[in-house]
Amino acid sequence: MKRYALLWPLCLLGLNACHAKEASATIDLASALPAAHVTLAQVQRTGSAEHASDGVTQQRYAFQPSAQPQITIAPGDGKTWDWIGKGELRLRVQNAMPWAVTLNLDIDSAAGAQHLHATVGLPAGPAQTLVLPLHAESPRGEGMQAPPPMPFDDRGQLTLLATTVQGAVDLRQVGAIRLSMPTPQAAQTLLLGRVDTAAGEATLHDTYAGIVDRYGQFTRAQWPEKITDDAALRAAHAAEQSALAGASDKLAGMDNYGGRLDVHNLTATGWFHAQKANGRWQLVTPDGHAFFSLGVNAVVADGGRSYVEGREFMFKDLPPTSGAWSPFYGSGDSRQPDQGASQGIGYNHGRWFDFYAANLYRVDGDPWMDAWRTRTLNRLRDWGFNTVGNWSDASLGRAHRVPYTRPINIAGDYANVSAGYDYWGRMPDPFDPRFVQATERAVANASRDVRDDPWLLGYFADNELAWAGVGPQGRWGLALGTLRGDAKSPAKQAFIAMLRKKYVEPETLASAWGMALGSWDALNVTAFAAPVPNESHPAIAADYSAWLRRYADTYFRTVAEAIHRHDTHHLFLGGRFAVNTPEAVAACAQYCDVVSFNVYADLPQHGFDAAAMHQLDKPVLISEFHFGSADRGPFGKGVVSVYTEQQRGEAYAKFVAAAAADTHIVGAHWFEYVDQPVTGRLLDGENSHIGLVGITDIPFGGFVEAVRAANRQVSSPR
Repeated sequence: MKRYALLWPLCLLGLNACHAKEASATIDLASALPAAHVTLAQVQRTGSAEHASDGVTQQRYAFQPSAQPQITIAPGDGKTWDWIGKGELRLRVQNAMPWAVTLNLDIDSAAGAQHLHATVGLPAGPAQTLVLPLHAESPRGEGMQAPPPMPFDDRGQLTLLATTVQGAVDLRQVGAIRLSMPTPQAAQTLLLGRVDTAAGEATLHDTYAGIVDRYGQFTRAQWPEKITDDAALRAAHAAEQSALAGASDKLAGMDNYGGRLDVHNLTATGWFHAQKANGRWQLVTPDGHAFFSLGVNAVVADGGRSYVEGREFMFKDLPPTSGAWSPFYGSGDSRQPDQGASQGIGYNHGRWFDFYAANLYRVDGDPWMDAWRTRTLNRLRDWGFNTVGNWSDASLGRAHRVPYTRPINIAGDYANVSAGYDYWGRMPDPFDPRFVQATERAVANASRDVRDDPWLLGYFADNELAWAGVGPQGRWGLALGTLRGDAKSPAKQAFIAMLRKKYVEPETLASAWGMALGSWDALNVTAFAAPVPNESHPAIAADYSAWLRRYADTYFRTVAEAIHRHDTHHLFLGGRFAVNTPEAVAACAQYCDVVSFNVYADLPQHGFDAAAMHQLDKPVLISEFHFGSADRGPFGKGVVSVYTEQQRGEAYAKFVAAAAADTHIVGAHWFEYVDQPVTGRLLDGENSHIGLVGITDIPFGGFVEAVRAANRQVSSPR
């Protein structure tokens, strides 16, 4: 590896070089006399200094193809920088390539034990100031999961903030600044200039200041559906209303529930049910016709809530908290220390404002809720959807005679088990009698007013439970977590009882698992370190698999029996799997009428084990999917992202067609109806463009046109 070391005295740039510590770092990488020791590793300084369009001097540095070409900037003569009172590092940089380039920034403490790290994408284009906060920072700390797009115009200066910074550094003894690239395949050239530090966090504040207008829209971008004033908002809705007035809410060749009349050999029971006929699984309407469920989740009028307390500087023209706008303010507390989804989220409690509902009020005045329900149902029908999905306004389906689903949220004070994933919390312990009681209450409440409604498709139980852990041994997370749990855990007691029945003596288990175990009491201790399955001891995997199946059997059987007691008519649609294990899926297939998967992939078959489901021969419902982009306001691009709005429509059509072509898939439900707030939803700060409509309730025209065509293609009679 070639290394180039350049050393110039710091005093040549006016800095004090006579002390062991330097007050700050001001280095000009375009100058022949930088005030530091600059080391180039697989980086070449090329040509002479250049002047950018604004007259600033810059120097070309070519990062060569290698594992990690790097520029290291350190104080001269073994000294350190003292940055106490400094809040950000600033670097003049320009990407000389016609494509975006990834740059790593690291700041090391002199002792080497601590360092700050950030990775940024440098877009092609004009020169800018790259700013690194001198502390750990993330968009989550600002209350949202995705940051504003970079760079941005900060008082006339193009600025790129490193919005995610990891680690820590001792600002009293800073030893080095490192600029590197991760394994470039060809030489990548940057133009670099002055490097210095600044007090305070002005750039961090400016990055988030005033990013949301009075309508809840991002202020620094434009897109076709963006509105500028109330008149434009009302005009857009009036134009859409005229178009919807001429749309038919029922296709020819369909029954009252949206079932196809051209599919035969199906049974009419008076209720929605699942039936296999003609070589494929079908959902069947109460009248006995094939029904491919095309649904939308979270069709609600309160989807625009975002916390404003403590970060009012992010919002322009927030309405007053009194008078006509007071109903759109509220308060909440989303702090959930046991949920991975909530970790690191700032501004997660206090006063919130609902931008979406406020915009509905701007359009329709006091009767805005009734107007929204009518407009929304007309849209869904026109766009080819036939199901109101989970977590939607309760009156949309039942009161307006549209097929719908009902969630069962089994909340209660029962024991739980950590599977190691725990994104939405720890797993419920189905062996705890309190879980059985909580299930009974939850099912009774969910079914009380709908058990005799033929428009109800069925029930989902919970959502995205942590059936598995993370990493290559994630399949066994729930088994390992059970044995690691509290000695009084009902699940742990059940697992130990199962092992005692099989092995009788603790020495027999110890031999099978390849560990020391002097007594059964040694297993029944809190934080027991259970062995990870390995090839030398296959009994571990076999026993863990048996336990995972028993755990899942107990959960799904408990829920299924409660549903059957309270509602003898409707389908149990499963638990909306995200992470799963073969054992959990098999148990769900045994006790549920339909197995549901939340699939975030390009095709439905890439998000679950389709071959296993064919072997189990059970119908599958895709209970969540979406595609997002970053060209319509919110910063996040969803779980599965594409680049443009047009590509969202193309991806939707491809996904739905693949679902309808699968003989075991009986429906697909989009997540979600409305774009998430720019500054993050209350639950966990998600702020993605994944909606059918924006925060102003204006549909994304090109996307919904593609959705309509795709839905009609898969559900219309042939």
